[in-house]
Amino acid sequence: MKQALLLLLTVFCSGLLVAQAPIKPNSSDIYAGIKRAQVLGSVLYVAAHPDDENTQMISYFANKEHMYTTYLSLTRGDGGQNLIGTEIRELLGLIRTQELLQARSTDGGHQLFSRANDFGYSKHPDETLDIWNKDEVLADVVWAIRKTRPDIIIHRFDHRTKGTTHGHHTASAMLSYEAFELAGQENVYPEQLKYVSTWTPTRQFFNTSWWFYGSQENFEKAEKGHMVSVDIGEYYPLKGKSNNEIAALSRSFHKSQGFGATGSRGRQMEYLEWIQGEKVTSEEKPMTGINTTWTRIEGGKEVGEMLAEIDRNFDLANPAASVSSLVEVYKKIQNIPNDGFWVPRKLEEISTLIQWCSGLFVEAVAADFSASPGQSVDVELEVINRSDAHMSLEKVQWMPGGVDTTFDASLSPNERLTYETTYNVPEDTEYSTPYWLNSKGTMGMYYVEDQETRGLPEGDRPIKVLCTIDVEGITLEVETAIVHKRNDPVKGEVYRPFEISPPVFANFQEDIYVFAEQTPKEVEVLVKSGIESLEGTLRLDVPDGWSVQPDGHEVLLEAKGQEATFSFSLVPPSGKEEIEVKAVFDRPDQAYSYSVDLIDYDHIPIQTVLRPATVKAVKLDLKKAGEKVGYVMGAGDKIPEYLEQIGYEVTLLEESDLNLDNLVQYDAVIMGIRAYNTNPRLAFYQEALLNYVDNGGTMIVQYNTNRGFSMEKLAPYPLKLSRDRVSVEEAPVKILAPDHPIVNTPNEITSQDFEGWVQERGLYFPDEWDEKYTAILSSNDPGEPARDGGLLVAPYGKGWYIYTGYSWFRELPAGVPGAYRLFANLISIGNRKEP
Repeated sequence: MKQALLLLLTVFCSGLLVAQAPIKPNSSDIYAGIKRAQVLGSVLYVAAHPDDENTQMISYFANKEHMYTTYLSLTRGDGGQNLIGTEIRELLGLIRTQELLQARSTDGGHQLFSRANDFGYSKHPDETLDIWNKDEVLADVVWAIRKTRPDIIIHRFDHRTKGTTHGHHTASAMLSYEAFELAGQENVYPEQLKYVSTWTPTRQFFNTSWWFYGSQENFEKAEKGHMVSVDIGEYYPLKGKSNNEIAALSRSFHKSQGFGATGSRGRQMEYLEWIQGEKVTSEEKPMTGINTTWTRIEGGKEVGEMLAEIDRNFDLANPAASVSSLVEVYKKIQNIPNDGFWVPRKLEEISTLIQWCSGLFVEAVAADFSASPGQSVDVELEVINRSDAHMSLEKVQWMPGGVDTTFDASLSPNERLTYETTYNVPEDTEYSTPYWLNSKGTMGMYYVEDQETRGLPEGDRPIKVLCTIDVEGITLEVETAIVHKRNDPVKGEVYRPFEISPPVFANFQEDIYVFAEQTPKEVEVLVKSGIESLEGTLRLDVPDGWSVQPDGHEVLLEAKGQEATFSFSLVPPSGKEEIEVKAVFDRPDQAYSYSVDLIDYDHIPIQTVLRPATVKAVKLDLKKAGEKVGYVMGAGDKIPEYLEQIGYEVTLLEESDLNLDNLVQYDAVIMGIRAYNTNPRLAFYQEALLNYVDNGGTMIVQYNTNRGFSMEKLAPYPLKLSRDRVSVEEAPVKILAPDHPIVNTPNEITSQDFEGWVQERGLYFPDEWDEKYTAILSSNDPGEPARDGGLLVAPYGKGWYIYTGYSWFRELPAGVPGAYRLFANLISIGNRKEP
């Protein structure tokens, strides 16, 4: 009797998933899968952000112990900085989500999230849990435990050290600790039990290290009777890499955070401090006393024996020789009681192994990378059996739509079967975009209504094909997402996710429009067609008091992908005001108001993000002096664009431009965020930059980090960078030097200018500086001493040197009026009119 099963391709995988390329396992991958199929153990690693995870531990449990190993990152890292581009907030969170998926595909782990939003640095877990909504995030941690049924939980941070490190870090450990017992109680989040069962792990650990003790010396002296040690320096001959080399490759996918790592070889110890659950001693191992064999489930003993036999007889040169035995294992598992967790999971693994051993390859390629609901797209399906196993393709089903095509096609060894069809996208198909961005959330939480979707790293692909294939008497249902691929003259085969998108996009050509006066601004909107023969009217919606001309533009775009830019004149009111401008494209059927962001980096798949077609416009009271600004880019910010919004002529400076003869033309030269961190060569040009100041120029240096910073002369006079920061954006700001021109000319700065700031005040303030500097502002987080080093100003020769750790790279994009007014004062100080 034939048995059916949905074959999931991502059960285990050591290949990279970049750009939706298909998994192509080799014999060592298959053999590792056979090893993993024999182990019924689960590990959950918990921390706060992408890049918090210990990839060495994840790789060890996944590759040495063959455990089902999951990393639960409570956030997607939206509040971090970006070292590879200009994306921040939600777009950065999307990049870091994909970086985590690439990391897990490298180290063998799995990935989950909570709904918590990384709102920025927090100094205390109480603040973190208040902003996050503790109960909802705790529910997500309980959900992850019930979903993955870990035998052990490891948290990266210490739940007992409130206020000593990032509040998100400590909060992640506190929630993990609390959820350990709650996950096993039926009266806790009972709505989850419709989908999962209660679960209580055996024990919980804290992944400690010398860092938490202040030094290696202190750690060596520490009592370790309550710790277990793990040698993570294992070497895997079939992979040709040590565990730590794999972990370094995994960690190096955190490119947006600059966390490239170099692999190491040889013995290396990690320590896990027992926290709760069944105790272990320092002589024991993390999984001591936990049955991780097939005998842990009813009827599983014989399955374990069968898999052990396959393991012993596996032929690396002929994996297909194991297909018949794996088919028998599959049948055996089907006939044992379903425990609701291991049985279905292991069925998926065995089915994947059958596919891998037989060289079964299924791919559906669309002729285009996108389509709109109601449109059609040509798709070619390829199925090939690259073994002597008896196979036949019985049926193909396209989803959504449920259109079936019945086959009776034998899959002869190494002969391609192709099938071309035109797929009609149903009218009610949802657009493809990151699911957690579909609904409006809060500062600390994303809103995700569907319980089963919560925690997933990404949503399902919009269009799939389900192939029913007979393999030696059993029926496998092989599901694969439709993709788009093309041949690049340089890169060769290039994959791209297939998307369902609106018929039209309207993208504003600026991120914000800032009006320093009542003069009209040209607002450009790029219209891109997602269909053939797009026709309609483009208009802008603005509130009363603002005016826009013309009322609309008639648009006709004949070809899909065709673009055209349309201009409007936007006039602000006389008073100060912040508004949202909305672009609307009217068609006979309905009105559309979507913009699209494409995130395209080589190390992750292309990401398509749909957002409302809106832009912020701000009318403010601002004066400025000077006209020309030179800008040295650092870690990718958009400050030059925002300075142009208020009337400055900004030139991006290259290294060849950093000479006195060239620099003297600029009223100010600004160093981008972390410029000296990201480009150490700037040290060679520092003398020329300071000579520019000495000759009457104004130099503004934005924050750099002190980690690994070795530049001898960052400034004309001594100052010392620190890790001081003010993370509360509403923290009071005191003007320390009220008579200084930088807070008086040309804009008089008051307390109102520090209202409406976002995420933080600033970071990495100097904590020591020469008396020649004037500290302009003071601020601090609750319960902390004053942080006075956020804005330091010193005359040097005929010019001015300014060091500032305030977060202009966040405030200017957010359209904070006071940030624009104060930054204009920084630029203007060398051009002010003396009284």
